[in-house]
Amino acid sequence: MKILVTGANGYLGQGIVKHILDTGNEVIAVDFSVDNVDDRANKMSCNLFEIKDPFHYFCEPDVLLHLAWRDGFVHFSDAHINDLPNHYNFLKAFADSDVKTIAVMGSMHEIGFYEGCINENTPCNPTTPYGISKNALRRLTQMLCEQKNKQFMWLRGYYIVGNSKFGNSIFSKITSAAIEGKEEFPFTMGQNQYDFIDYEDFGEQVARSVTQDEEFGIINICSGHPEKLADRVERFIKENNYNIKLKYGAFPDRPYDSKAVWADGNKIAKIMEKVSKR
Repeated sequence: MKILVTGANGYLGQGIVKHILDTGNEVIAVDFSVDNVDDRANKMSCNLFEIKDPFHYFCEPDVLLHLAWRDGFVHFSDAHINDLPNHYNFLKAFADSDVKTIAVMGSMHEIGFYEGCINENTPCNPTTPYGISKNALRRLTQMLCEQKNKQFMWLRGYYIVGNSKFGNSIFSKITSAAIEGKEEFPFTMGQNQYDFIDYEDFGEQVARSVTQDEEFGIINICSGHPEKLADRVERFIKENNYNIKLKYGAFPDRPYDSKAVWADGNKIAKIMEKVSKR
């Protein structure tokens, strides 16, 4: 298949593009800059929202994987609301085209404050501009796909663990602090429990999801089980042999973060199981 990946030069995009290419499929990788994208991809640098006929401009892909999103880790940024019409119009152009599948990267922040296991029927009550905008785009994308008879895939991402200093997660910040030689890292009490997934596993799950044609709708990209933030961060420090200690209680927990939340991994498990049997 020919798969168009927007936001390909981002923290997630770089890994996802590599894993899609490893499946033997063709990738058209698009971003403002594509300097860090795997050279096996067909790389195109541009502003997505300025393209009038994106389906033909991007070489008539079979699948659109829309990762592009500004300020993903800045949950109260105005960019989430301001960019929403542009995302909608871009996806609408593809819904009106001959593309077969429209897949978009979602976020567990669409759910809002919730405790327990999240499945595809869990009600969404987002409380930040980021979560509100992602949830709105999910509903709009599903509507477009139903209207135009496209295969709809919403890849709801959970908490990614990676040691790249270029990300904005707590793990990337700890990596940057360790590289700078800092011996202490200010931290919360770390008692909240989340669904953590390693960066490489995340990339592979997304790649396998968009290169199959049996499971659609909301697909949780996840580990499927909860773990305390403190435990996962301490393990991350040991895994990477960082000489840095956590300063517990330096920051309060964010009031809109759930105390314990994880994903139902049944759908992604089916996808990955089929891969292992090949």
